[in-house]
Amino acid sequence: MNLKKLLHSVVPEVLQRWYSIYNQRALLRQVPTASCNPSRLRPASGVEPEEIFKEAVKSGEWDEVRRSLEPFAIPDGTGGVNRGDRRAIYYLLRHFGPKSILEVGTHIGASSVHVASALGRNETSDGQFKKLVSVDIADVNDPNCKPWLKAGSTFSPREMIEKLGYDAFVEFETGSSLDHFAGGATYDFIFLDGDHSAKTVYQEVPAALQALNPGGVILLHDYYPDLRPLWPSGAVIQGPFLAIERLKKEGASLAVVPLGNVPWPTKQGSNTTSLALLLGPDA
Repeated sequence: MNLKKLLHSVVPEVLQRWYSIYNQRALLRQVPTASCNPSRLRPASGVEPEEIFKEAVKSGEWDEVRRSLEPFAIPDGTGGVNRGDRRAIYYLLRHFGPKSILEVGTHIGASSVHVASALGRNETSDGQFKKLVSVDIADVNDPNCKPWLKAGSTFSPREMIEKLGYDAFVEFETGSSLDHFAGGATYDFIFLDGDHSAKTVYQEVPAALQALNPGGVILLHDYYPDLRPLWPSGAVIQGPFLAIERLKKEGASLAVVPLGNVPWPTKQGSNTTSLALLLGPDA
């Protein structure tokens, strides 16, 4: 047994969590203060996730989407977004109706195919084009390493997108989120689910705000309000909350709307999700 595993076996969980939070905050303090401009965010007023999901369920559209994705047998519990969160993401995108979307963190494409399925159904007006860019630090479609097989998935993200017929508007990019943001592209909706460390999310959010089109929305994954456990396992991912906490303390007018419980199962026998909308102040 290595030293790290030995320490985990003998140190109480509460002390492990305290040390992890202390370490994340220490690393976060080393990052220079970021300029954060939330003016392009959609205002929080009128955005009610409970009502969004209630109306979406009534539409009955999900059954068709679910059937189209079933042949891929995307696994659950192997690092990808869980099944309940995928459904929530789909409904949010259908509600907000974005035409251009950035996903940070592709992994096995579990959320990517749901994002693409929603985008494929969103209506466009004359002259508008649909676009989904999915960025990951690793080459998730590497034909030699085939990383999706190691995670228990049968198809690569690109293969699933091609089989769905969405390859005309979906692009996969290998690289860091911050490098992508530096490129200057803008989007209506940004899903942040990459590096969950506080120092990275602290830099990603201001960069994402600059990359938003007016009235845009940012969706956070693994946001644990007040660093409280959301599931019986007791695990907490601290980075996103700590990053937003610092940005707000520095004066950023950000409204975080955790989705809380959704009307369908997510994981560990619950209906709880760690998804949270990042919205702007009311006018």
